[in-house]
Amino acid sequence: MENALSERAGVFVQQPGGFKAFIPKPLPPDPAIRYDDELQALLSKADRAIARLDGIVTVLPNPELFIAMYVKKEALLSSQIEGTEASLEGVLEFEADMKPRDDIKQVKEVVNYIKALEYGIKHIRAARANAQLFREIHRVLIHGTRGSKKALGEFRRTQNWIGPAGANVFEAHFVPPPPDQILRGMANLEEFFNRENSMPPLVKAALIHAQFETIHPFVDGNGRIGRLLITFFLIAHRILERPLLYLSYFLKRNRTDYYDLLMNVRLNGDWESWVKFFLKGIHEVSLEAGETAGLMIKLKQDMIDRLYTNHFSSIYAVKLIDVLFAKPIIDVKAITEEFKISKESGNEIVKRFEQLGILRELTGKQRYKKYLFHEYTTIISRGTH
Repeated sequence: MENALSERAGVFVQQPGGFKAFIPKPLPPDPAIRYDDELQALLSKADRAIARLDGIVTVLPNPELFIAMYVKKEALLSSQIEGTEASLEGVLEFEADMKPRDDIKQVKEVVNYIKALEYGIKHIRAARANAQLFREIHRVLIHGTRGSKKALGEFRRTQNWIGPAGANVFEAHFVPPPPDQILRGMANLEEFFNRENSMPPLVKAALIHAQFETIHPFVDGNGRIGRLLITFFLIAHRILERPLLYLSYFLKRNRTDYYDLLMNVRLNGDWESWVKFFLKGIHEVSLEAGETAGLMIKLKQDMIDRLYTNHFSSIYAVKLIDVLFAKPIIDVKAITEEFKISKESGNEIVKRFEQLGILRELTGKQRYKKYLFHEYTTIISRGTH
């Protein structure tokens, strides 16, 4: 029985090159997931938290703006897990046509993640998940980045492995299945993703992510694609109406446990410990996202109160608050074009917003200045530094 459980997720098979690669068994696990009291309690808490989060969005003044910024945060965190060192400010500077403070190549990796998320959500709602869609999402994610020459949008045709930089296949922590096993593994994953059954959706999402990371079907980008699949599954099965739940915040902070528990599934067939960890993450990030949404509502009211307290409540000043939640980096030209006002009026508004501590100048230049809505970005960027 002990041996059966240790091979519950798959088996290590000797390869012609002399190393062993892991061949995963199809989902769902056999024996089935054991729902002990702890797992049941975690599932209940996660379900309630995610339902509350989906409801919170309806009370936000501009939900799409909040979601768009939260997407940037998830893209940043997921990329940071893979070693990207870009910052939220760097990404915003890039989007504002500024020279970002960070490595431009790494900023583009974050921007591509945002594009891949948007592309995936658009198409997952219109059609069932399939291998072709996964490859298209990979193409969007990797295009023009460090991994763009590594089988862009294609499943790998070579053996890969996971280990320290410079390690060979014999020194690897984990060797995924060989290329001839990928199509079989992905076909099962696709079928399991689309299947309607009685398994709790959050448990299914946990299994899908772990299985994808085990198959490791691409040469590069597997970690990011695997985390995107969590959101795609929850959207496709209407657990969430909008992309507001991102586990990367939790996974980055618990990176060692994240990798160890995935490995424990492969070595010992311990799906339950992984699922429990995943559900804890769902609960925690749902609460964090809800708290952040509350801070956004409070910040907007604080900004308006600050304008009125300081006798600066013109219609353009109040409207600029809304604009800043959409574009946290702005310049006078953008303000004059937005409100159809003179350059002098635009300069006066920006000057007052600086005096009130709402805007902070970024460039240090005398001309072509850019300003940051720093209190907003401070709230959103928690956990990204």
